[in-house]
Amino acid sequence: MRLGLALGYWGRGPDPGHVALAQEAERLGYDSVWTAEAWGSDAFTPLTWIAAQTSRIKLGTAVAQMAARSPVTTAMHALTLDHLSGGRMMLGLGLSGPQVVEGWYGRPFPKSPLTATREYVDVIRQVLRRDGPVALEGRFHSHPYRGQDGSGLGKPLKPITHPLRADLPVLLGAEGPKNIAQTVRIADGWLPLYWSPMRADVYEASLEGARDGFVVAPMARAKVCDDVAEGLLPVKAMLGFYIGGMGHSARNFHADLMARMGFEAEARRIQELFLAGRREEAVLAVPDAFADEISLVGPRERIAERLELWRKGPVTDLLVLAPDAHTLRVLAELNG
Repeated sequence: MRLGLALGYWGRGPDPGHVALAQEAERLGYDSVWTAEAWGSDAFTPLTWIAAQTSRIKLGTAVAQMAARSPVTTAMHALTLDHLSGGRMMLGLGLSGPQVVEGWYGRPFPKSPLTATREYVDVIRQVLRRDGPVALEGRFHSHPYRGQDGSGLGKPLKPITHPLRADLPVLLGAEGPKNIAQTVRIADGWLPLYWSPMRADVYEASLEGARDGFVVAPMARAKVCDDVAEGLLPVKAMLGFYIGGMGHSARNFHADLMARMGFEAEARRIQELFLAGRREEAVLAVPDAFADEISLVGPRERIAERLELWRKGPVTDLLVLAPDAHTLRVLAELNG
């Protein structure tokens, strides 16, 4: 199982320690470093900054929002950074949910998310292969554009820049069973949001048929500390925000996932509290058991024991959300 460093997205401003953490992860032998975006900082610019100050570690987006860019724009970002970094780029994509897509990006959330995702990946693959002009008569992505409000003058094009790699890895953040199953068919890897090594059976049917080399790369917050309950507080804060605030009460993919993992009543209670403006109560309502299952928190010996559970399943890459270099070092030592 390879280790990656997940840096997430910025809060109020850039984290001055991110570059140093990425450099330390590279020194420790971590395989990859990942950035993200929501409705603030973008994923590609910080990753480029890190690329310029590292030399070996792979560079991934976990995840770049599909609604933020047309698929050819995303492909241009990826092929550009792949060239600048000497072939280290990995493109992780996510569809997000209706509140973010429509509220922030000002675009309609697709009525058929699977079709929209499939078309998006198809266009990116065409750009990267560069074996002809990009052409797709899609429901959501048409190249050239053929809509009634267009000029009708669109011309099929292929990229001026020759991509460094036609097989640049494309990974998808997917949560629903059908979406995960499609990811196995069309992508090079899957980026689970929550992963419990104790409940790998939740995904067993969706992952059936995954080919050799298919990447399964969940994120897990990690913290070497003496007080487990205190170490879990940031995990619970993240869960409270995602489950309570990252979606509508009637349509929240994160809450639905928590429910499928056996915590349905708790997920609905978190939503209820968060949407009522009782955010601190929502965080406290997150079960310690669930937060603990999807993270690696506690003394070194406890983390070593729990890390073995992650090794036994289909996980190929563990993307560590670690706030300090000491935790990164301990995980590198434990992972051998």
